[in-house]
Amino acid sequence: MIKQTLIFTKMQGAGNDFILFDNRGVKMTEKELSNLAPALCNRKFGVGADGIIALQFDETKEADLVMLYKNPDGSDAGMCGNGARCFAAFAATLGSPNKFTFRVHEKVYRASVKKRSVVIYFPLETSVIEETVANEAILNIYTNTEHIVCPTQTHLLDEEQDLVARGRYLRNHPKFSPKGTNVNFVAGVDKNTLCLQTYERGVEDLTLACGTGAIASALGWHHLQQASAGSFKFKIKVKGGTLTVHFSFDTETKTYNNIKLEGPAAFVFEGQFYL
Repeated sequence: MIKQTLIFTKMQGAGNDFILFDNRGVKMTEKELSNLAPALCNRKFGVGADGIIALQFDETKEADLVMLYKNPDGSDAGMCGNGARCFAAFAATLGSPNKFTFRVHEKVYRASVKKRSVVIYFPLETSVIEETVANEAILNIYTNTEHIVCPTQTHLLDEEQDLVARGRYLRNHPKFSPKGTNVNFVAGVDKNTLCLQTYERGVEDLTLACGTGAIASALGWHHLQQASAGSFKFKIKVKGGTLTVHFSFDTETKTYNNIKLEGPAAFVFEGQFYL
């Protein structure tokens, strides 16, 4: 009996790990991807990952490629920044130029694959909204997916059981219903550097890195420092490494734009998954 197999590539970006495959030949539907994700991402019975990513052509011709991303529970994500960097590096190995465009849902992103890092240009203009949830002051920041930022003290970032409990509570709070949100716990190191732990929706746990969370945290940390105008580069220290967020801020409109996420994208291994 010959089993049908899926050829995949395992990659990680600052410890955020993904299973990628070329869907141009396999042609799995989004429903099939959602059904497959829990089995593939299971770290005991599958390959193990924070999400799966399928690459395919953009039939709408709006971009060169399409990135289809599914969380480990099969749910959809608005955007995954670390996954996008891995996607870009993966596409380059399949013959894509080092600079190209790709679509996630209705938004078109630009990618630049360098020797030691990958840069993703976000089609995004956003702002920081101060809110109070369960008597806790938080910052609500949309980065093409839902995020909140919770300032905390550096030593509390090591209290991971507490972070998981707080993250789960806030992620599921009625304030953010029905989609829920990703929860970022941040502690400043200096003016342009901060440490981050993210509780990711769909993973339902802390991850070693979160790209869109790093963007939200950088903008939130800038906001907390009275938000001066100009262009900035912030270093975000996560458990899996360091990410760099570039952005500009306009004091008149109080909006952030020219947002770029830069960081590593590493190949781990290739394999075949028995379907």
